[in-house]
Amino acid sequence: MRSEFTGKHMAGILVAGFGIVIAVNFYMASLAIGGFGGVVVENSYVASQKFNGWLEQARESELLGYSASLARDVDGRLLVTTEKVPQSALLTAALRRPLGKPEDMRLQFEQIGEDRFVSTDALPEGRWIVRLAIDAGDSRWVTETEIP
Repeated sequence: MRSEFTGKHMAGILVAGFGIVIAVNFYMASLAIGGFGGVVVENSYVASQKFNGWLEQARESELLGYSASLARDVDGRLLVTTEKVPQSALLTAALRRPLGKPEDMRLQFEQIGEDRFVSTDALPEGRWIVRLAIDAGDSRWVTETEIP
């Protein structure tokens, strides 16, 4: 014998269905918030006002003709090989994690040969976004790359 399908059954199905959808949404939102390291800019309006200046700095930086390649050495330090960079140049790097818990660090470099520099501190394992700056006199060259 069949039981009758009542409004209570339909209410139970609706509550269970929406409960699953809401639970999945809360879970996905918690994953998204946990993996977000913070804001890109504090104030988007102020950043938009500075944007053309940043483009001009990038054009001036390109005209210098510098180039740099980055890699980890066996000790975990960051190795930078440059081209067309003056011998008196000063290298610095600001690093941040691309995902997960926010982690930032700064590195200084010492010259170990012609066009070769190595960081004074070791770089912790994992992925990093490196913003390398080369200062030579009044000129500044900046590049950003990811180190796996």
